[in-house]
Amino acid sequence: MTIGFRAYMVTATVVIGALSLSAFAKASQKTRFGEIDVERINIVEPNGTLRMVLSGRERSQGPMFKGKPFGYPGGTRAGIIFFNDEGTEDGGLTWSGKTDKDGKYSAVGHLSFDQYNQDQIVTLQYAEENGVRQQGLRIEDRANVPIDQLVDQMAAVRKMA
Repeated sequence: MTIGFRAYMVTATVVIGALSLSAFAKASQKTRFGEIDVERINIVEPNGTLRMVLSGRERSQGPMFKGKPFGYPGGTRAGIIFFNDEGTEDGGLTWSGKTDKDGKYSAVGHLSFDQYNQDQIVTLQYAEENGVRQQGLRIEDRANVPIDQLVDQMAAVRKMA
């Protein structure tokens, strides 16, 4: 082996080693963006538990109970959905507004907080459909039955003749 080849090998080994170490090193600084475009952002705990989803309508999260989807699929509501420590939906801020091809319109602004293991219990909402408006603060009284059981019971009732 020539001295030049040995020098090349040592240099290449040092460079590859440094690049490998830097690839696996934890970043010490936050990444900063001036502007980003995304369809969905998931905020998760270190163990993977979903805590918040910020999304457009098509990428929105459907209802979750203890980390498992139930009820209806996602893709129905743009906004921010909150989840408790157990991965159950816990409320959210959603909105929509559109005019269809016939000129009919609808709009909704909705902020809700859910009862533990249940559905919304405090809601601040504006809803309008073609000039017919509802708005206000609503306080619900929910059953002490976990929402997944309630949804299953309602589905059984719908199947009855």
